[in-house]
Amino acid sequence: MHNRRAPLFDSVLAACLAVASLALYLTRPAEMMADVSAAGPVVAFRPPDVVGAALVVLSCAPVAVRRRWPLTALCLGLVPELLAAGLGYGLSGLAPLVLLYSVAAYRGLAVALLGLLLALASNVSAIAAMFTPVMGWADYLVGLVLLGGAWGLGRTLRLRRAYLEELKDRAARLERAREADTRAARAEERSRIARELHDVVAHHVSVMTVQAAAARRVLTEDPEQAREALSAIESTGRVAMREMRHLVEVLRGPAERGPQPGMGLLPQLVEQMREAGLPTSLVVEGEPAALPAGVDLAAYRLVQEGLTNSLRHAGSAAQAVVTVRHRPGELDVEVCDDGRGPEPDGEGRGGHGLVGIRERVALYGGILRAGPRQGGGFEIQARFPL
Repeated sequence: MHNRRAPLFDSVLAACLAVASLALYLTRPAEMMADVSAAGPVVAFRPPDVVGAALVVLSCAPVAVRRRWPLTALCLGLVPELLAAGLGYGLSGLAPLVLLYSVAAYRGLAVALLGLLLALASNVSAIAAMFTPVMGWADYLVGLVLLGGAWGLGRTLRLRRAYLEELKDRAARLERAREADTRAARAEERSRIARELHDVVAHHVSVMTVQAAAARRVLTEDPEQAREALSAIESTGRVAMREMRHLVEVLRGPAERGPQPGMGLLPQLVEQMREAGLPTSLVVEGEPAALPAGVDLAAYRLVQEGLTNSLRHAGSAAQAVVTVRHRPGELDVEVCDDGRGPEPDGEGRGGHGLVGIRERVALYGGILRAGPRQGGGFEIQARFPL
């Protein structure tokens, strides 16, 4: 029950218990009110009066605070019960059972055991005060069963409540862990798409920029060459749009995905760079073998980034060489040029592009090296374990 409604519920329960206990007290059969002088053990109950009724009500009143102060409420409820038994009014029996249940249900084991001992001692004392001259074992057994049942029910419900709370807490922890995994997966996917987008835009736009500059220079002197450059710009733009459309489909959801570029497209990439004005050669060593899809794409993007950097930074007289070595258990990829090397401002080449390539290579357990070559130029080397 909701915590805000608990005090109201307990107050109503206390009132109901008081009414029920008063009804039992006032309607007690006349034969139970035997005279003390009768033969054998008898219960010497006084006739109902105001004092007895007040004690019955007082024994039920602590039920209103049974959840907030369970042990205190039990002690306060046992005092009127003992007084009623000592004065000869008998026991109502209802409120102590509810209060003992509350101690067992809302407090720890040590406090619950203390409450059980107090209730047992009070019950034994009350029975001893009511029975004369001999106490019957049946009376003790009935009291023990009732008190033990109330206490056991309270402990069972407390353990069940604790078990449910643990299940809720575990479910909450699992939900938080799932959300954290989802956020990490989304961040990784965003990073992957950002790398793809950078590779597509940086490469194709760089090629288009170089070709547009060449077309502008020869537009008046050699219109035929200018038309070829413009055709190359159109072709490069279409390829860029196709790859970017593929990325958009990936972002939108489970759309049908086309094939990703791979090492099989290196000849076309090299030819594209030649048309853009960068003399490029491709060297393949070893017997080509089928590559995992991720390694295939990462190696292709590495070559694409390396050639794009050479086109942008190496200079007009530079040449580039792409070397692919297929070895047992590994793939080596190298892109080098003989251009002017790093920029004079010391920032080098690549920027975010090389950072993304380094992440790609590391994702598949590879090793990347990028930097100036001995004798001039720039090189990017990567080794992928297979």
